[in-house]
Amino acid sequence: MGNFNRPDILVSGVGVTASIGQGKNAYWSALMSGHSAFHFLQRPGRQKESRFIGSEISAISASDAISSKLFRKASLSGQVSLVTLHEAWVDAKLDLADPSRIGLIIGGSNVQQREMAQIFETYHERAEFVPPSYGLSFMDSDLCGLCTEQFGIQGLAYTVGGASASGQLAVIQATQAVLSGQVDICIALGAMMDLSYLELQALRALGAMGTDRYADHPELACRPFDQNRDGFIYGESCAALVIERAATVKCRQVKPYAAVTGCALKMDANRNPNPSLAGEVHIIQNVLQQAGLSATEVDYLNPHGSGSPIGDETELRAIRDCGLSHVKLNTTKSITGHGLTAAGAVEIVTTLLQMRESRLHPSKNLENPLDPGLNWVGDQSIPFGITNALSLSFGFGGMNTAICLQNI
Repeated sequence: MGNFNRPDILVSGVGVTASIGQGKNAYWSALMSGHSAFHFLQRPGRQKESRFIGSEISAISASDAISSKLFRKASLSGQVSLVTLHEAWVDAKLDLADPSRIGLIIGGSNVQQREMAQIFETYHERAEFVPPSYGLSFMDSDLCGLCTEQFGIQGLAYTVGGASASGQLAVIQATQAVLSGQVDICIALGAMMDLSYLELQALRALGAMGTDRYADHPELACRPFDQNRDGFIYGESCAALVIERAATVKCRQVKPYAAVTGCALKMDANRNPNPSLAGEVHIIQNVLQQAGLSATEVDYLNPHGSGSPIGDETELRAIRDCGLSHVKLNTTKSITGHGLTAAGAVEIVTTLLQMRESRLHPSKNLENPLDPGLNWVGDQSIPFGITNALSLSFGFGGMNTAICLQNI
């Protein structure tokens, strides 16, 4: 994954949009209070014969700096990408940087499925009236084009797909782009996956997504690592991170969040959604080796923790097998829901905010932990200083990723 010169690769800016709040300040406040937004999904195209529990972003507020024409013509995923990237752009003072040396990696392919399903239902019997914009929106380059046009990005830009690990994969690729010298600054954006009822139904049929078990109390449905979990609960979200070397951060007088000290990626050679203990152990050991850390030097871990019946058990075993039973653990998805392509990026931003504020958010619905002997954060936020943090992300198709962050 390249040669790290710790702490040379830094995160200089972040942006986040989620069902619990738009912007890092609103997001942080809701996170610390454990405020979630779970209910039956309401967006057109998300309910048919079945109803699904999840959490959705409320009205999106766009800065005057964002082109009203671009914003108006963008899909929901595109609009959320624009406002989220804008926050990270301002946070890192990228207006002061050379746009020809800025890159963008979008984490997530096939993220606009709901709007595509609606177009099919509306126009399948009158195809000659399909909006010309559909010729752009079904392409995996659409969000890249939208964001590079708005922000004038002229360096590299491309999309990577890693299912639920896409957001973290984008951060890994952005880190590699900076390490290799392809660009001086690279933005990683975990895109919002806009599911239709078709994907929701299929994920439920796979046994990956939660059932109607908590239909009377949607706020209780999302319960990673709890004995009574029965699958992940979808949550709209998006996050952006700016990755660059310490020298360029210093030139713009930006206060960085943390250093990226290690990245790991491994495939299980498996198309299916079932996890691999060997793969998860490998990436944890690999990322610690890259960061030059022993397991005892890690004090916080943000797990993938989706609420999967098999996935949660496998992840906890990997954590124990790698000597990380002592670390503080909490469950971000218990508050935000599972953002799928965005999740890995959202959880890195969550880790960085906790690192900066020396406080850990609560774990909701963790009433009967799978392993009560681990060092869980309970249902209230707690003060805690983080020196070295680990973030894990796993995706369908056998993808395992890990990132190590160091406070500076």
